[in-house]
Amino acid sequence: MASPPPPPPKLPIPGRRNILITSALPYVNNVPHLGNIIGCVLSADVFARYCRLRGYNAIYICGTDEYGTATETKALEEKCSPKEICDKYHAIHDEVYKWFDIKFDKFGRTSAPQQTEVCQAIFHKLMENKWLTENTMQQLFCDTCQRFLADRLVEGKCPTEGCNYEAARGDQCENCSKLLNPTELIDPKCKVCKNTPRIRDTDHLFLELPLLSDKLVDYINNTSVAGMWSQNAIQATNAWLKEGLKSRCITRDLKWGVPVPHEKYKDKVFYVWFDAPIGYISITASYTPDWEKWWKDPDNVELFQFMGKDNVPFHTVMFPSTLLGTGENWTMMKTISVTEYLNYEAGKFSKSHGIGVFGNDAKITNVPPEVWRYYLLMNRPEVSDTLFTWVDLQAKLNSELLNNLGNFINRVLSFVAKPVGAGYDSIVPDAPNAESHPLTKALAEKTNKWVEQYLDAMEKVKLKQGLKNAMAISSDGNAYLQESQFWKLFKEDPATCAIVMKTSVGLVYLLACLLEPFMPPFSREVLRQLNLSPDEDLSFSDDKGETAKAKRPWDFVPAGHRIGKPDPLFKELKDEEVELFRSRFAGSQAERSSKAQADAETKKVAEKLKGTKLSEGGSKKEQKKQPGGSKSKAVEEVTVAKLDIRVGLIRKTEKHPDADSLYVEEIDIGEEAPRTVVSGLVKYIPLEEMQNRKVCVLCNLKPVAMRGIKSHAMVLAASNEDHTKVELVEPPESAVVGEKVTFAGYSGEPEASISGKSKTWEKLSAELHSNGELVACYKDVPFTTTSGVCKVSTIANGEIR
Repeated sequence: MASPPPPPPKLPIPGRRNILITSALPYVNNVPHLGNIIGCVLSADVFARYCRLRGYNAIYICGTDEYGTATETKALEEKCSPKEICDKYHAIHDEVYKWFDIKFDKFGRTSAPQQTEVCQAIFHKLMENKWLTENTMQQLFCDTCQRFLADRLVEGKCPTEGCNYEAARGDQCENCSKLLNPTELIDPKCKVCKNTPRIRDTDHLFLELPLLSDKLVDYINNTSVAGMWSQNAIQATNAWLKEGLKSRCITRDLKWGVPVPHEKYKDKVFYVWFDAPIGYISITASYTPDWEKWWKDPDNVELFQFMGKDNVPFHTVMFPSTLLGTGENWTMMKTISVTEYLNYEAGKFSKSHGIGVFGNDAKITNVPPEVWRYYLLMNRPEVSDTLFTWVDLQAKLNSELLNNLGNFINRVLSFVAKPVGAGYDSIVPDAPNAESHPLTKALAEKTNKWVEQYLDAMEKVKLKQGLKNAMAISSDGNAYLQESQFWKLFKEDPATCAIVMKTSVGLVYLLACLLEPFMPPFSREVLRQLNLSPDEDLSFSDDKGETAKAKRPWDFVPAGHRIGKPDPLFKELKDEEVELFRSRFAGSQAERSSKAQADAETKKVAEKLKGTKLSEGGSKKEQKKQPGGSKSKAVEEVTVAKLDIRVGLIRKTEKHPDADSLYVEEIDIGEEAPRTVVSGLVKYIPLEEMQNRKVCVLCNLKPVAMRGIKSHAMVLAASNEDHTKVELVEPPESAVVGEKVTFAGYSGEPEASISGKSKTWEKLSAELHSNGELVACYKDVPFTTTSGVCKVSTIANGEIR
């Protein structure tokens, strides 16, 4: 059966919001890694999906950047033609992006005929308007290869003070991001033959940026404010302007590229910085012959562009200057969204060195694309560089997706699907007067606020914040279920139970909508389980009144609607899988991350302390011996005296600047200066409850760097058995800061204050943690001070850790 024809190209619609979205064109000379994917293609896809969800008339244009030295260099390496390289890697890119569920309106190629047509037309306009000049420049020439060496065919030491990177390219140092000319390199070498090239004169064409600076500065000053440019984009642009604009060469002595339509320069091609951004226009031209309706209508079209920070000058200085120089009425960039670097286990992702996780690697892990998308977007480096670690991926999947989001949706739909007498036989119940139920009304008010914040964040292209706002609705949904105790209401108060379940089904639908830009496969599956059509029912527009329903979530899914079959949405990622992936995708030993080393150290300590027996002071419990009288090597005695636990006073607590789940505390433990402590308690304890309170602090753990901040101790907290609730272990009010916290003996069951009553704790344990991993467990041992027993306010029969 033949596949249906593609939909006709979208064109701007008068009176509608028309949005043109581009992401930086990925080089076609290699497989994209996760840093490339989050840096431009995935981020733009999220915004494009959000625009469609809201009912805007939006198109998303991208494609492979195929001309230039990078392609010629790769062709030399693989002993084939540049076109063969482009054909091979364009297909790889296309396959990777399809797996990641990137939905382009057009994913094209800069080697298409439209690129030559548009590029040469712009060149002719610049020539007519006298913005181009001829000049002689010195360029490196390799006598061995008998050719002028393009920028990327030269490597040497970076001349930038304080950098001195040994493998800087002739166009840019990937270590400090400084743009370079090949002749500036210290001790340059030809990448092909490794010999030292010599300098020789050659004639080229230049774009006179200094003459265009007034037009450019007016554009930047107006648009950077109106378009709410990201701060890193403004800083990078201002740095260029501050240095003073210089004439930039737009031609190169290459064969693979757009030929220069000028008799004197017919053997040259356009420099890739000049022609690559024009690729956005030419790929749109390959999408529709009416491309000018998108690109030459600035009053009715908004242009949003996504890229990594090293691409900023080309999009805020070079490309705008090129378009301004034509004198035509181009649709200029309104908003630019720039990401910093995503690092890999504390080292840099690198295509050239093969370091990191690449697009085709992600597929073979069997971690589904929606999980990869969620992790990358929750870790999106919007303000500063962020770090990919396998342990962090595991934590976000298991804690945030599986235990929070997946748990909420599965609890709701599974209960509705239960047969009559135990549930609703898959029929959404009616819930008249839902707003009269106080708990439901409070939930609706909170949900509406989260939706308002979500929309505000997404309109400002703050994608990470938008994702967090949506996930907060799931957290509130779990709390709502728990507080309502719907399983009891079903028998005791059916009408109220119906309100709770209909409202919760509405939240499930709302989450499917809000999270669709971030995790489209997840949303499709949720809608399948709701028995709704993604094509017909997935929308969140003002015109249809869907945003207003956030105030009344019980109205999203009508009473009497039959849901589909509920299934688990996420699968746990186990420790052994994480270790396998870390080993499999590790870079060189020299570039392993400090965090990976810390994790390995933690694991060693864990193995060492497993199964240890505990004794008070020097009173030792006899250990089991192996045959022949020797002690078991697996059991090593560690006395309580070795654990230095003291009463501390939290002086100040702040969120970790680079980790959403961590606090950074300054804790006074009676020493000359407070200790810095990093704790993974954000999910469980509000920031205001982490200020000016006494805590129990384990002081003699080995310091560990956690996301760039070294933690010099550990705050003890208590959790219930399934770790859904965590509280700080509090010393008595009268305990003195710096006082030693000791352990009660084994004789008798100590008493502690729980919920204001005196109860016996059947089980107490202390788990020493370092960077979130279990180190040791001590059973039946409560903490005491000279003032009394340390307590937990609400958790009975829990674990102190």
